[in-house]
Amino acid sequence: MTSIQRVVSIGAHSLDAELMGGPLILKYARQGAHCTLIHVTQGRLEDPAATEEAKQAYLKDLLTMNQKAAEKLGADTIWLGYVSSNMPSLEDFTQRMEQYFVDEKVDLVITHWRGSMHPRHINTHDAVVTAVKRLREKGNPIRLVYGETFEDLVGFLPQAYFTLNPEEVTQWYGAMKEYAVFRGEVNDFPYQQYYPTIGKVRQIESNNSGYTVAYMYASLIEPQLW
Repeated sequence: MTSIQRVVSIGAHSLDAELMGGPLILKYARQGAHCTLIHVTQGRLEDPAATEEAKQAYLKDLLTMNQKAAEKLGADTIWLGYVSSNMPSLEDFTQRMEQYFVDEKVDLVITHWRGSMHPRHINTHDAVVTAVKRLREKGNPIRLVYGETFEDLVGFLPQAYFTLNPEEVTQWYGAMKEYAVFRGEVNDFPYQQYYPTIGKVRQIESNNSGYTVAYMYASLIEPQLW
């Protein structure tokens, strides 16, 4: 892990980047790498009864949640400025990501696997993968892995396993709990039950000694496993 100096985790909505990349972000940040959580869109309140004022207040609050979560992971954060209704074309999105990776000298990218229930997750996957592939074809050694979330499990294959010690688990969960949605205040998905459970499942299947997270290699890009 020590050769990686610049890491980005790219999520379609707020919290996605932390769910997928949080464990690797905190590990690399502790080793001195510059780490960034990128939010393509902010997400929104799904409650049909929510007023426009409540929706706008939530979007504003999300920026604070982004920042607090990143600080707890030892990272910084950016929002690309998009919302669900104004996503760019795939080519524009890809070009923006490719230029960002070049400008920032990114070593490792973490993003969504394509087998998702959300169109914006798929859109983010397609843009990031295309950008990384273009750079690899130009000789850039940038690396890519897919993180695991409950929304992107169709065809997801856990391949790289990382054990988190109790301090790291606390740090990761502390960051995610900055988000109202993770705390159960926005919808009824049981985040705080699901992620401890999947961590135990990955620990058992990998025969690791503690809480474990899994990643999937970008096999269509990587010429070999690393």
